[in-house]
Amino acid sequence: MNVPAIPSLSTSSPRSARAEAGALLLLASPLVAANLLQMAIAAVDVVFVARLGAIELAAATLAAFLFNLLSYALIGLTGAAAPLIAAEVGRKAHAVREVRRSFRMALWVGLLGAIPVMLVLWQGEALLRMAGQDEQVAKRAGDFLLVLLAAVPLAVTAGVMRTAAAALGRPGWAFVATGAALAIDILGNWALVFGHLGAPAMGLIGSALANLLSFAVMVLIYAVIFACDQRLRRYRLFGHWWRLEAARARDICRLGLPIMATWLLEGGLFGGAALLMGLIGVADVAAHAIALNIAAFAFQVPSGIAQAATIRVGIAFGSGDRRWIALAGNVAITFGIGVMAATAAIMWIAPRALIGAYVDPAAPANAEVVDLALRFLAVAAVFQLADGAQAVAAGVLRGLQDTRVPMIIAAFGYWIVGFGSSVALGFATPLAGTGVWWGLAAGLLVVAILLVGRWSARNRLGLVPPPRMA
Repeated sequence: MNVPAIPSLSTSSPRSARAEAGALLLLASPLVAANLLQMAIAAVDVVFVARLGAIELAAATLAAFLFNLLSYALIGLTGAAAPLIAAEVGRKAHAVREVRRSFRMALWVGLLGAIPVMLVLWQGEALLRMAGQDEQVAKRAGDFLLVLLAAVPLAVTAGVMRTAAAALGRPGWAFVATGAALAIDILGNWALVFGHLGAPAMGLIGSALANLLSFAVMVLIYAVIFACDQRLRRYRLFGHWWRLEAARARDICRLGLPIMATWLLEGGLFGGAALLMGLIGVADVAAHAIALNIAAFAFQVPSGIAQAATIRVGIAFGSGDRRWIALAGNVAITFGIGVMAATAAIMWIAPRALIGAYVDPAAPANAEVVDLALRFLAVAAVFQLADGAQAVAAGVLRGLQDTRVPMIIAAFGYWIVGFGSSVALGFATPLAGTGVWWGLAAGLLVVAILLVGRWSARNRLGLVPPPRMA
């Protein structure tokens, strides 16, 4: 039995920039679409839970923040499998065995890492109380997290399977699996939150169960795909699943821990910005949430391009082809900046239409929030280019298996420059909330300049294989 055909991607050196751009687009498009579907899952949860009341919405928002921050950090850790698998495909020799080792050890490392994350989420209520949150909100968020505990290993497993499928030239399955998860999440929320299809009305806990079911379905669909897809099946990715490969596990940790730290640093920066907004005013928090959500949707495009760039550069790195490495990285960075220029233009041209997806811009009660959101979006339009550049530059450097120095760059740019500027501009100038956003822009710009500079100096820094002998 074979699943429907999904075209495989070329692993041969392209003849031109146009050919490389085409290969990148084929790889990135389904990954971008899957990212957007994942964002849609979060939006669906908000739509259903918002009808339960302010306390439930606040509880779900806090619980989702903790779950997403920690589970995505684990997915970042296991994301080290992408450049390793890509390089093995590029080398071609013993690729089946080496790919299987990288997949297996990424899964091992991720599932072991899930244990402390689950322990942290188990204490979610206590952590939120320590953070000064309302007692009712903390209690309900804690109950929500107790259900989501079981979703952590499922999220990690799905992330590793998505990485492997994309690195092996089958990115379309990420769109299929995430789309199915979205459908289950919609149906599950509808049935379990409000009591349809004969299910009890479980309220907030029903939404948590719908999330859990969506992750379980995603893993199940990937398992079927891995068993039935001819290209993926030949790697026998779950073969010898009990066998420890200590050296490969160390490689996963060596590359993955800096990726995880980088994701936490970036997520913490925007979480910290939200806390700063809370010190400025309630309207600023609401406007910040709207503008940041719009920017987050736009960011899914360069994020997908970055994932694809890691794989394309990784294959070229494994093949030892310097020309291809340069072509793959330069095309990806150019593509990422170009796409974000388009999203920036949309934010400049039609900001009210974007804000209108969240609140009614014409309602007098929303006037202050809309005015602030318009100011924040104007800044967001400016930093779109920097955001795209830094995301894709980090991706191409991961393809070279270079993650430690980019982590240090991220720590400096995000927190010393970005957060420091946000505090200074937000509280020492009349800019207030707009100053916080300019601080974020400054941090992203510094990271983008330093990462692109490191990419440009890759030969001098010894990040690429030595030139081939004539």
